[in-house]
Amino acid sequence: MSPRDGSSPRDNGPRHRHPSDHEALAFRDGVEMEERELAAGEEPAPSAPPGVRRISWQKWTFMPAFLVVALLITFLWFRGARLDSIAHQAVDNGKVWLALRQHIQLTAISTFFVLIIAIPLGIALTRGKLRRATPVAMAFANLGQAVPALGLLVLLVIWLGIGARSAIVGMVIYAVLPVLANTIAGLRGIDPTLTEAARGIGMSAGGVLTKVELPLAVPLILAGVRTALVLNVGTATLATFGGGGGLGDLISAGIVTQRMPVLILGSVLTVALALLVEWLASLAELLLRPRGLEVGG
Repeated sequence: MSPRDGSSPRDNGPRHRHPSDHEALAFRDGVEMEERELAAGEEPAPSAPPGVRRISWQKWTFMPAFLVVALLITFLWFRGARLDSIAHQAVDNGKVWLALRQHIQLTAISTFFVLIIAIPLGIALTRGKLRRATPVAMAFANLGQAVPALGLLVLLVIWLGIGARSAIVGMVIYAVLPVLANTIAGLRGIDPTLTEAARGIGMSAGGVLTKVELPLAVPLILAGVRTALVLNVGTATLATFGGGGGLGDLISAGIVTQRMPVLILGSVLTVALALLVEWLASLAELLLRPRGLEVGG
């Protein structure tokens, strides 16, 4: 073939672009997209670096700043309040820090047991023959929340005795439902074609569960954990009636002695702890979500 034809034997195969050509095309496409967005009156979406999750600065700063301001105002007000000997007896000698530490311990321990019970149970109830037991398990989990928390705690105190153990068992029973229900819903909501495709490429049942099903169910499971955490923070205030301690001691002391500063201090600390836990759980929900399931914006 002559040179005049403008071809060579190497032209018979597919043409391969140089890597720089691909980069140029990608850059040109990005520029054209930004131009179209500007023409439509929209701000071009900022592109996040690879591997970096986009969480707005408002998400990082608003809740901590609000809590710091609220706690500072409460501290200054409480410091200037006139406290008699009864109020001092309720808050002096490190009793506030002791109650706060006990409250955090109750919440953390009960949530840990909720996770190790509800998530494996939810996985088991979506496997094979155990699916038939799902209605029974959900009925028992719903029963835990149908019974008033204080009544449940009293029954557990009669059975297990006074102390933190009764409070923790009651909190676990009360908070297991959202995690269990969300685990089952997350695993059942997966498109069957995805699991069939995973099995088709030779994955074992365990591989399909750990590499396909659980990552896809993570957003719903984390939402259930977030709900359980906030429930436990609130329910832990009732531990005082079973001798479990916590910030409920301050609230109860303020009610019994009719000392409003003590009551307000215990209530504000409980609300602040609940908001802090909810904020931390929402950040964990965003950071632990699989990257392929992230929603831009």
